[in-house]
Amino acid sequence: MQGRTVMITGASRGIGAAAARAFAAEGANVALLARSTEAIADLAGEIGETALAIPCDVTRYHEMALAVGAARDRFGGLDVMILNAGVIDPIAPLGRADPDAWDRGIDVNLKGVHNGMHAAIPVLPEGGTLITVSSGAAHRPVEGWSQYCAAKAGAWMLTRQAHHELGRRLRVFGLSPGTVATQMQRDIKQSGIGPVAQLDWGDHIPPDWPAKALVWMCSPDADDLRGTEISLREDEIRKRIGLA
Repeated sequence: MQGRTVMITGASRGIGAAAARAFAAEGANVALLARSTEAIADLAGEIGETALAIPCDVTRYHEMALAVGAARDRFGGLDVMILNAGVIDPIAPLGRADPDAWDRGIDVNLKGVHNGMHAAIPVLPEGGTLITVSSGAAHRPVEGWSQYCAAKAGAWMLTRQAHHELGRRLRVFGLSPGTVATQMQRDIKQSGIGPVAQLDWGDHIPPDWPAKALVWMCSPDADDLRGTEISLREDEIRKRIGLA
């Protein structure tokens, strides 16, 4: 990853922040996108000169386009786009979920992915990498997660569409990390709704596992999996990545 530039949405915490540190440790420039200005500024300060904090609301296309332009101006290009930003709210039965919160979730989880793809695809070079952070919720319903399941299903279809249209030029993947020990899992636990809320904290994998997976997916070792959703629930995948 030496000298390559990686843009990460939702970089202020959780998987996004862990990925930023992992890519930086491999010599990459990292463009950190989030609405949490102070958090990404602190993370960029921790990483140093190879990091750029860009306040950005992924639901607003013009902000995403400006963020891609800022990364190109600072680092001279963009090699990897990781579309990680996501929200779980509202967690509620389908007939009682707040419609405004449902709309906001779709804006982040689905429209945000489209906005990132639309802004990044024209500037990614031949062999550039485009990764969406997916979920098992893209493939099956989970009690209380109507917004998240619907949005993740749509985002996975966008990932498949990107591979269908651009797979000869770009490396396109989804990553389904499973349940990860982040603030999102604390929110799910607090809701008390659905099977995931019943899990113990020790049941979740640490954020540095998906971060390591994302770095690995940018290497030729993952080329045979282009166009697929890579799941960290699979023992064989964990072995290939070098996870415990």
